[in-house]
Amino acid sequence: MSTTAAVPTVADVVAEVARHYPPAWAEEWDRVGLVLGEPSAPVRRILCVVDVVPETVAEALDAGVDMIIAHHPLLLRGVSSVAPTTYKGRIVHQLIKADVALYVAHTNADVAAPGVSDALAARLGLLDPRPLRPARPGTPAEGEGRGAGRIGRLPRPLTLAALARRAAAVLPATAAGVRAAGDPDRTVRTLAVCGGAGDSFLADATAAGVDAYLTSDLRHHPAGEHLATGGPALLDATHWATERPWLDDLAALLRTAPGVETLVSDLDTDPWTVHAAAPHPDERTPDEPAADDKEPDREG
Repeated sequence: MSTTAAVPTVADVVAEVARHYPPAWAEEWDRVGLVLGEPSAPVRRILCVVDVVPETVAEALDAGVDMIIAHHPLLLRGVSSVAPTTYKGRIVHQLIKADVALYVAHTNADVAAPGVSDALAARLGLLDPRPLRPARPGTPAEGEGRGAGRIGRLPRPLTLAALARRAAAVLPATAAGVRAAGDPDRTVRTLAVCGGAGDSFLADATAAGVDAYLTSDLRHHPAGEHLATGGPALLDATHWATERPWLDDLAALLRTAPGVETLVSDLDTDPWTVHAAAPHPDERTPDEPAADDKEPDREG
């Protein structure tokens, strides 16, 4: 990161992030780049987050950072007001009052090589990764291995059940964990992954001939139809857990600047906070009623 002063500025950090994840690589519907912050303001400490939510904003303010770099846009859709009476407006006001800049790298980081899905693939040890869906010809991101998702080989074959357990162990922990769909004993040698919501790439995973596909936010009907038509087994992790690994790569890029401290948020921003599996009938505690037990009729 080149600077013209002893301390990098917001503009310097923006230029460095854009060098690795050019905004032109983002999807047309996306909103990336500098959201808040004076370009000439000095930056000594940065916090990298997946989501700009009250919890991560509080973390940033407590840490005394000068800048937040987020994966998900705070203002993805148009708004007519940022009054502090609104959820997002309160965040905008908090950051401006604290002189904290906000920058977003979203789908431009998704398609980068290395990018979000490379970090996810690395957690699972995938060998020889390549794009699940290469960047479209004629788009700014075309070429050099860029595109959505990654496909690779596992270091050793695993059953689907064992792969689900491994994914739960190597990905950031969440209450929901990792669930799988398909034959638990199916052998998985090749795996496709996609950080974030990836059910739009189910057909790509099938066409690639992989044994399994790991992503997040899989829906009931698309997943069921995918399996019914012979598609690869599925593993569904949380959105946050599949994108959090990339923050380490982002922070490593930014730490090359002298005088800049880069922090990574480990706050789990997945909205699901409790997971309860149905107990096996033999595992019920003595005071736990059976599923078909009914309360006595106390009326009449």
